[in-house]
Amino acid sequence: MADGVKDGATTLEPFSLFLRVYLPFAGAYFLSYLYRTVNVVVGPVIAGELQLSASDLGLLSAAYFIMFAAIQLPLGIALDRFGPRRVQTGLLLIAALGACLFGLGGTLVELTLGRMLIGLGVAAGLMGSLKIITLWFPARQWPLMNGLLMAAGGLGSLMATAPAQAALDIMSWPALFFWLSGITVGVACLIWLVVPEKPAPPVIDDWGTQIQAVGRIARDGFFWRILPVFAIQMASFISVQTLWVGPWLRDVAGQNATTRASSMLLIALAMTAGFLTSGIISGLLRRIGLSNTATANAAMLLFLACSVGLAAASAGIATGIPILPLWCAFAFLGTYSILYFPILTTAFPLELSGRVTTSANFAMFGMVFFIQWGIGSMLDFWPRTAIGGYAPDGYAISFLVLCGYQAAGLAWLFVSRARPLL
Repeated sequence: MADGVKDGATTLEPFSLFLRVYLPFAGAYFLSYLYRTVNVVVGPVIAGELQLSASDLGLLSAAYFIMFAAIQLPLGIALDRFGPRRVQTGLLLIAALGACLFGLGGTLVELTLGRMLIGLGVAAGLMGSLKIITLWFPARQWPLMNGLLMAAGGLGSLMATAPAQAALDIMSWPALFFWLSGITVGVACLIWLVVPEKPAPPVIDDWGTQIQAVGRIARDGFFWRILPVFAIQMASFISVQTLWVGPWLRDVAGQNATTRASSMLLIALAMTAGFLTSGIISGLLRRIGLSNTATANAAMLLFLACSVGLAAASAGIATGIPILPLWCAFAFLGTYSILYFPILTTAFPLELSGRVTTSANFAMFGMVFFIQWGIGSMLDFWPRTAIGGYAPDGYAISFLVLCGYQAAGLAWLFVSRARPLL
């Protein structure tokens, strides 16, 4: 049993650490990304069966993110107080319940409730895994293990494309979610039974003091200098990549279900490559004098250019643009906003670094909720197409709005005089 393995009582070899610590938590992060992205394939099927509007579909998918956002601030405190093993296990069981309810759901309200529980249950997928890595692995291995963790999330995103479509070819979408519920219970049990318990240093501050620290962050001008460009760009990327890319490929590019799934697989591969290489490329560019800030800003400008290209393609005024490479560039560059995290965290005392990250995540995932739902509401302004899809003009206007938000975030970054960028 994991409870019998205490810090100092047992020394785990590197391979044992990989098997007993990394793999179970990587499984949780894999599920987090799989649940986050699976609606890109399943969503249109559900919308067709239940006659959901684009706004309904956007709300259903975005329900995951509103719960994900709501728990970010208390999550950091809970991880410090109770440890990632206990927190992750309990939350995954909630996710399993949510997946089961989603499979049983027959109305928008029932499906939304299930989706909200899923979002709540996988909310510790990243933060819990980062916490367990810092507890068990030496500091020199943190970049490597964090990169491997991101790769596990990328694999979850990959499984939500062509493999999910293949699963729908042999089973119903409720059956798929019942299977996912069972797998989630299995991962929760694996974490509880296999991951060793390592007591963290006691948390001295009470809840009130820790909440006051969040207020200190929220009043900081530099935090608000970085937050808009980070939150708007990452929220734009996640909102589109986890739902609307599939309908776009159907309605604008004219792809069938099989071709769409293959295209989304390549797009997910590009996203995974972005997560894996962003730190490497940033490090190489630092050697020639470019800071993390310069690299992140350049990537955001290129991402904005991709968004403009997708708006033009949606409007039919850029027919010469190769669609799939453009989407892959959108996904690859969309990951580079994570470079703003170390810029933010190093601007605050070390003891606030976790709450800086969760505060930024709270704002970003809250924005995902509104953008993903908002795109659906925008699409509903146009009549449905002959095949039941959404009008390309709706996508064009949606991307133009996102471009405006991104440009405003970048402009504020350059105009603000709050503490010089690091």
